[in-house]
Amino acid sequence: MQKEKIQKNSGFTPTPMNIGVSSAKAERGFTLVETLVAISIFTVSVISLMFVLSNGITGTKFANNKIIAGYLAQEGIEYVRNMRDTYALSGDKFNSKLESCKKEDACGFNDTVFVTDNKFISKCDNDCKLYINNGSYTYTVSSEDSGFTRTIWMDKINNNNEVKIFSKVKWTQGSGEYDVTLSENLFDWIE
Repeated sequence: MQKEKIQKNSGFTPTPMNIGVSSAKAERGFTLVETLVAISIFTVSVISLMFVLSNGITGTKFANNKIIAGYLAQEGIEYVRNMRDTYALSGDKFNSKLESCKKEDACGFNDTVFVTDNKFISKCDNDCKLYINNGSYTYTVSSEDSGFTRTIWMDKINNNNEVKIFSKVKWTQGSGEYDVTLSENLFDWIE
């Protein structure tokens, strides 16, 4: 009677590694070429990911600047509307105050004086640069430069009671210069 060999079941059957391959070749690792190919594939994927992220950040910054420029351009129109209403209450014609503000001589606002003061709207210094002062955009040079410029000009329409007001905000981002221009027709309430 032969004793049968009893093998313990370890739960899996080991797979031989060197079936049909010489033992010298099976023990080698990656070749230099295989390693370089793997590194180059990894590098290309990381660079493309960085490129996509960079474009996303640039696009977000552009969208943010365009929204701010739109609000600043609308604020320029509101300044002129406020000026018209203030002069109407005092009995003056507001469009005579804007006579010097043609497209080639665009104006800005001095927000440190009252609307009724003749120094409120005038030809800009520093290309009508806007500065940030405590979260507000202003023409005061002692504040931090915002990177935006805002110019206002008018064109007379048919009669002296109607003018077209333009408000243009420009900024530079990257290698390009961008702008937002809004316009609105206003009527002088004083005849």
